[in-house]
Amino acid sequence: MNIMQKKVIYFVGIAVICLSCHKELNEDARSQVTDNYLSTPEGFESGVNAAYSFLRNYYGNAAGTFLTEAGTDTYTIAIGGDRDFNNYSPNLGPTKSLITSTWNNFYIAINACNAVISRGPGIPGLDEELRNRRVAEARFLRGLYYFILVQTFGPVHLSLEETQGVVTTAQRAPLATIYEAIVADLSYAVDNLLPVADQYGRATKPAAQHLLAKVYLTRGWSEAKAPNDFANAALLAEQVINDSKHQLLEDFASVFAIGTGEQNDEVIFSVQYGQNVLTNGAGNQTHLHFVPKYDILPGMKRDVELGRPFSYLRPTDFSLNELYKLGPDAREEKTFIRLYRANNPGTYTIHGRQVALQMGDTAIFFPKTELTPEEVLATNYSVFPPSKVDEGNFPTLRKHLDPNRPDLNYEAGSRDFIVMRLAETYLIAAEAYLMAGQPEKALPFVNAVRRRAAAWGKNPDETASNKVAMEVGVSDLSIDFILDERGRELSGECLRWFDLTRAGKLLERVKAHNELAAANIKEYHVLRPIPQSQIDRTDGGNAAFPQNEGYQ
Repeated sequence: MNIMQKKVIYFVGIAVICLSCHKELNEDARSQVTDNYLSTPEGFESGVNAAYSFLRNYYGNAAGTFLTEAGTDTYTIAIGGDRDFNNYSPNLGPTKSLITSTWNNFYIAINACNAVISRGPGIPGLDEELRNRRVAEARFLRGLYYFILVQTFGPVHLSLEETQGVVTTAQRAPLATIYEAIVADLSYAVDNLLPVADQYGRATKPAAQHLLAKVYLTRGWSEAKAPNDFANAALLAEQVINDSKHQLLEDFASVFAIGTGEQNDEVIFSVQYGQNVLTNGAGNQTHLHFVPKYDILPGMKRDVELGRPFSYLRPTDFSLNELYKLGPDAREEKTFIRLYRANNPGTYTIHGRQVALQMGDTAIFFPKTELTPEEVLATNYSVFPPSKVDEGNFPTLRKHLDPNRPDLNYEAGSRDFIVMRLAETYLIAAEAYLMAGQPEKALPFVNAVRRRAAAWGKNPDETASNKVAMEVGVSDLSIDFILDERGRELSGECLRWFDLTRAGKLLERVKAHNELAAANIKEYHVLRPIPQSQIDRTDGGNAAFPQNEGYQ
């Protein structure tokens, strides 16, 4: 059973807004559920399940998309998107709603975790092993929530105890202290979680190892770094690769294949959604975010399979036309839709002449290379070579499309959102070994991912040849190569902004590859602004809880 569908409703209200309560809020309004319920075995179980549910406010939500993909080297703004996140405009400030809601939701989530962690040991009648495992799940989640916060905002308030009333005092803990708390939580999770979940969707030991590896890797790049961070990251990633049930699927496209429920051997951890309208909430809405306005072009109408086009973000020219040139790489074709076939037959004016389009005829095409005006005019369909791709017309990211929705305008998608998968674990190991000064140890992990990405040939020998052609050598490895490989493999998976900020490459790469963002991005944009509401509601205001540099 989907854990986010089981009794979540009982507990969500218990989590007090630890750092975002207005000073005049009535404490009695914090919940309709008594504290006593949480201190029962049934309430404890509900509390753990509820701690997972807050992931939906980020993964599968506009917040996760804009905060991680917009304004990077691989994605830029589309016609329906929030331009501030991509363009780094002055409006990307402390009152930005998606930033504020992310902050508030994560602190509510952290307090839900704190409640479970603090109450667990005192609940009678709980099996000890189950108690430790559920506490480990809560500590895994708390580590994940804090990890996203610290990457997004830098030093934040650290609260490791349950808050049951309105709190108006807060301070930004040192970066090292926050990372120590995250490492402690995830280390406990590694020691106490099951290798395979007893119920699909729960955190597992491999998920905790993957996440802890990512934390060590990120801290290793930061001013809070510890001597063995990169070595620890590599070791943990290798443990997931070698000792868990997870394995790379044979075909890159299979990871996101429709109908699998995103439940396959490569997926390490995902946020659960479903088709039950009573428990799915707003659903996974990422299917709305990366789709062009295909439905207004000749021969086309909106349908469930091709998606509802909110058109938030589009791939950059770098992402579409430069990134995949190294070797016979099939990931570009399996990541983006470049050709649309007519689903609305009729006679249309195309290139200044009347054209009859039949069902299934080519209606839209995005070629990889430029065409001459004569070549464009010779086609019987809408064609957008690289120079003509714009905010409304661009190839679709396939990964998040959801044709299982009940109708073409339905927003609440049911597909799980994949947060961690083994291909990234390989690339974590590669980056960690590279940064530890051992590129020869990094190479096999890079090549494993690249071999899987090779285009399939007409026969086994051709496929094998393509796999060999995809391999690189030690001299090819650099942090830029690793970032490119992550861009090829993990495109649109809500990781990119963190990849670039971790490696100190955000400004360089945005200026090189995101034309709309290049003019405005500054050094201080490697962190997001602290929500103004947090500063205003803290005793002492900005003096007690200072804003990040560059924001006013």
